[in-house]
Amino acid sequence: MILHGVCPLNNYKLLPALISILQTRNLTESARQLNVTQSAISKTLTQIRAAFHDKIVIREGNQFVLTRKGEELKAQLPLLMQTLDNLYLPSVMDPSLCQRQFTLASSDYVAQAILPSICCELAVDGKDASVEYQLWHKDKLTELADMPLDLVSTITDHVPENLHGKSLGEDQLIVVCRRQHPLCQADALSIKEYINAKHLLISGGGDKDSPVDLALSGFGEQRKIFASVPFFQSAIELLLKTDTLLTTPLHIAADFAQTHDLRIMALPIKLQPQQYYLLWHAKHHQDPEHTWFRELCYPFLKNHLERTKTLGMKLLHDC
Repeated sequence: MILHGVCPLNNYKLLPALISILQTRNLTESARQLNVTQSAISKTLTQIRAAFHDKIVIREGNQFVLTRKGEELKAQLPLLMQTLDNLYLPSVMDPSLCQRQFTLASSDYVAQAILPSICCELAVDGKDASVEYQLWHKDKLTELADMPLDLVSTITDHVPENLHGKSLGEDQLIVVCRRQHPLCQADALSIKEYINAKHLLISGGGDKDSPVDLALSGFGEQRKIFASVPFFQSAIELLLKTDTLLTTPLHIAADFAQTHDLRIMALPIKLQPQQYYLLWHAKHHQDPEHTWFRELCYPFLKNHLERTKTLGMKLLHDC
């Protein structure tokens, strides 16, 4: 891949410095990242400006702002550098020789329910490879190019440009509560009962139920949040000890209902199903090691969603 009319071959050595300057907009920080002196990074910036025939960054007060060319390069260069790096990768991937640490991001539920199976497979096929897991929020999707992440398992209605991915399937939001909850006596939950009930909110690692609040705001209504907690497991523990409701995807509720005395009820608001994807940035798409890792992860994520959603549909209809 070549940026048209941009950088002659003998100036490719300037690109790592350029990427750092574009990301930090701070010559002192870039010098620190690259382990060079301030004068060296200033000299490099002069060479970069000459090579691109553009200021790239312009000082404004105590910081730099990007020119239009700088903004374009910030978007294009990470993919270019990854493409160049991939030229040195072996054409045939041998998992037993892989020593890479892969970074996977999703909710704490995925970390609890699916990550152990992924790691078990990884330990067999790629004994020297490893995984770093990070909590994810779907609002970060457009920032994926600048984040040190290999894969993201997320809900989204739109896959941004420069991202590749595979659909994991779709699911619906439902309501779950303990069987001792007074609302469990009814065959169905009304909108009024739902609005007047006390609700639990999961604040960390994902955005699962905001469509509910958006729909309620259209009626001029809002839920009463009794407690907000960062993790699914803590929400379930609270659910079992209080007369509260949790709005969550059906497959997650069904999974927890296998080990806890919970009832699943239909949400009294009609919403579109949520779409689940496994996504990665285009800069990783041709990487053989990355391809191996994402193909290892995908079936575990997809099969878990399908299996638990099927169980959830049965529980929903049996209640």
